[in-house]
Amino acid sequence: MNTSQANALRQLLQTQETAALGTVHDGAPYVSMVPFAVMPDGQGIVIHVSGLAAHTKDMEHDPRVSLLVMDAPRPEVPPQALARVTVQGTARRCDAESPSYSAARAAYLGRFPHAAPMFDLGDFSLFRIEPHGLRFVGGFAQAWSASGESFARAVTGRA
Repeated sequence: MNTSQANALRQLLQTQETAALGTVHDGAPYVSMVPFAVMPDGQGIVIHVSGLAAHTKDMEHDPRVSLLVMDAPRPEVPPQALARVTVQGTARRCDAESPSYSAARAAYLGRFPHAAPMFDLGDFSLFRIEPHGLRFVGGFAQAWSASGESFARAVTGRA
C-alpha cells in the first residue's frame, strides 16, 4: 500500500462513524449496522454491541466477520464512485480483564463520548475485530487489496 492509498483509507475511517457488519447467522450471511472506532495502534476495529443483538450472538458462535465502511453519498458522485473499504477479520470479545480492554474502551469513547452510560449496562460488550485483509475502492479504477499488517501501518500513519 502506498502513501496515497494509506491516506485515503485513513481519511475514510476517520470521517465515517458507522459500518455494515457482516456475520454468519444460522449458516447464512447477515448484515447489520454498527458504530466503530479504530484502535490507536491499528491492531483492530472496536465495536460496542448488545448481547441481545443477533450479530453479537453470531460473533460468539463464529468470529469470522466483514465490515463495510462507505463514504457518505453526495449528489455529484455516482454511487459506484463512492470510496469504500471492506475489512475481513476475526471478532474477539474484549473482556474487562483483557490487556486490550482499556485501549479499546478509550478508542470507542473517544469517538462516541455519549455512549459512556452504555458501558454500565450489563448486556453490552466491546468486540475487537482483528483485520486479516481489506479491499479498498476509491472510485472508478481505483481499487486495491491489502493485508491486516498493511491496515495497521496505514491507520497509524506508518505506511
